[in-house]
Amino acid sequence: MKLSAIAPCYNEEEVLHALAGRLCSVFGAQDWDYEILLVDDGSSDRTWRIIRELSVADNHIIGIRLSRHHGHQLALAAGLAEAAGDRILMIDSDLQDPPELVPEMMRLMDAGADVVYGQRRSRQGVPHWKKFAYKIFYKLLSQLAGQDIPPDTGDFRLISRTIADLLKTMPEQYRFIRGMVSWLGSKQVPLLYDRHARHAGESHYTLRKLFRFAFDGITSFSIQPLRVASLFALFIGLLAICGLIFVIVGWSMHRPVQGWASLAVIILFLGSMQLFVLGIIGEYLGRLFIESKRRPLYVIAEIVGRK
Repeated sequence: MKLSAIAPCYNEEEVLHALAGRLCSVFGAQDWDYEILLVDDGSSDRTWRIIRELSVADNHIIGIRLSRHHGHQLALAAGLAEAAGDRILMIDSDLQDPPELVPEMMRLMDAGADVVYGQRRSRQGVPHWKKFAYKIFYKLLSQLAGQDIPPDTGDFRLISRTIADLLKTMPEQYRFIRGMVSWLGSKQVPLLYDRHARHAGESHYTLRKLFRFAFDGITSFSIQPLRVASLFALFIGLLAICGLIFVIVGWSMHRPVQGWASLAVIILFLGSMQLFVLGIIGEYLGRLFIESKRRPLYVIAEIVGRK
């Protein structure tokens, strides 16, 4: 049985030696047949140079360089396409998810699990506002998607070859891999752990990227945002009926409604709601347009280390 580990890398020159060292140490101690795929997602620092050096020094390490920055999820997809293992580990390169948990994940899979996913008990080095945002996101996603996506989970997981092959048959451009794995079903088992702070460097997930990632997750698994239009229509319709009743009562009592400033506010409110709904519809239409082109998910520029 062969194990493949996939680690997307974007400007991670400060952690690559530690990442490769810990992965090789853990895997080597178990006497596993393994490969480590380091996917350079269009880095602008020395990440690719270091990956090349690591692949020369250790024949277990394979470097994959994408032609440009495609994003974390597509870098994982590139690694999945190249992984040759019977079991595949997905892990972030910042060492927040400890590789020392992999033997326990392997034992859980030996017991019959198809997916073993890391579920965080705590997060070190994460601001409170971000923890709160994660909590809200997972609750909202589970409600909108209509399926149970475990909270406080990332892409740190061990999957079987069957699950990996099924993932490769899912061709969508906007990928939310943790949700896709949950959607596939089969026996999925959590492994609770405490997530560490970054080994070095700073997180590349800015507030804008986190918001975009959350939006991709919701729109990839739910059409509920499109139904917002109907809810707004019902709500505004009820307000309009109440307003009409108020005007008729005032007119019948010879007390006409005064003040047109409020009317202008209502018009602006209705206009903003219409634009908001059109924006949601436009987002889905744009995704349909991009999906219809059937372009490749990513472009691999170079692979090093594979015989």
